Amino acid sequence: MATMKQLTFDERHHQLTNVNVWTADSQWLVYDVRPSGASFTSLTIERVHVLTGETEVLYQAKDGAYVGVVTVSPDLPARYVCIHGPEHPDSNWKYDFHHRRGVIVQNGHAENLDACDITPPFTPGALRGGSHVHVFSPDGSRISFTYNDHVMHEYDIAEDLRNVGIALPLHAVCPPKQHSREYDGSHFCVLVSKTTASPIPGSDEINRAYEEGWVGHQGYQKTDGSHQRWALAFIGDTLSSSSEKVAEVFIVDLPERLKDYALPGVAPLEGTETTLPAPPRGVEQRRLTFTDKRRFPGLVSQPRHWLRVSPDGRSIAFLMKDDCGVVQLWTISPNGGEPKQISQSHYDIQSAFSWHPDGKMVAFICDNSVMLCDIDSGELKRITARNEHAPCGDAVVFSPDGQYVAWMNDVNGFRQLFTAVVN
Repeated sequence: MATMKQLTFDERHHQLTNVNVWTADSQWLVYDVRPSGASFTSLTIERVHVLTGETEVLYQAKDGAYVGVVTVSPDLPARYVCIHGPEHPDSNWKYDFHHRRGVIVQNGHAENLDACDITPPFTPGALRGGSHVHVFSPDGSRISFTYNDHVMHEYDIAEDLRNVGIALPLHAVCPPKQHSREYDGSHFCVLVSKTTASPIPGSDEINRAYEEGWVGHQGYQKTDGSHQRWALAFIGDTLSSSSEKVAEVFIVDLPERLKDYALPGVAPLEGTETTLPAPPRGVEQRRLTFTDKRRFPGLVSQPRHWLRVSPDGRSIAFLMKDDCGVVQLWTISPNGGEPKQISQSHYDIQSAFSWHPDGKMVAFICDNSVMLCDIDSGELKRITARNEHAPCGDAVVFSPDGQYVAWMNDVNGFRQLFTAVVN
């Protein structure tokens, strides 16, 4: 067993995001202090030093706003990005899926990541709603997020659907600000997934895109030998031929040049009063898994997990039940093909997961323990003792140097942060 170390001890909940919670030097873990459950009421984002236990407040919200779901850039000096709720919330504009934004925090100052423009004509590069779970690309240049649209929600339009987007350092976006809730953003933001409210049963159409992950540290190699530098994998909800919801793995290949993201595709980047913002020219969405005929079709929704891709870009990992109904780790190539079952556990995997930096193993919760799973053999190695209650399933994250894994346990009614050395 690895030596387990508790890092936090105060009577608050300490919440890790599922990825990018370590600073690049593997010295600090970032977290917020949301209560467990769905309540988004953290006033601060913070960090703790994994050797000394020293804690620092990185940013404190004010004017009735809350912050949370913090991640950190893969470079130094560290940049922190998190969800920021609205200041001065009222009955018409309070925290919700479509009323939140990303902010980049440095030196205690928060700068809006995504601009907001909810008054037509809309502004290319601005969003019209709320962004969520912001994750830097492996080189730190881009940020992915999930998105919900205020305009569609406000008018109860059927296309009020979750999508995947990215923030790009193309230029700042400054809408005209004809509404008190509109604001500027430092990045040019676009949606890259394509959804429809009524997917054709048995087709590759989806009505929800979510839980995305960057593909490889440098992208991936296509079957023709060419190199795809930028891509995101995500979960998409399809309808089977019998109209049952089936969650499948999708990928979007993305343009390499920043300027190409400003080029509209088949519909306006900024959307219209009755349609969502649309992907830029050159974005190609493909379905990778076809599991609707399996005994237990689709990726599992519990535990909640995000698609995570091996550093070399060859393997997209996800959770799906085997034919015995046990939740296992699976992978599939960005080029498609048959999914490969990695784990052969008798017990369900109970958490989100992360890849070791060398790409040889994955960490997750299984059988109420933190486990390491060898990708080649599927062998599981228990690094914490089995307990009556499982560790929290929200996050199990390797450090960038591969020496530590971090997770959360509930201790005396409060969620605390823990690490263990990976032997």
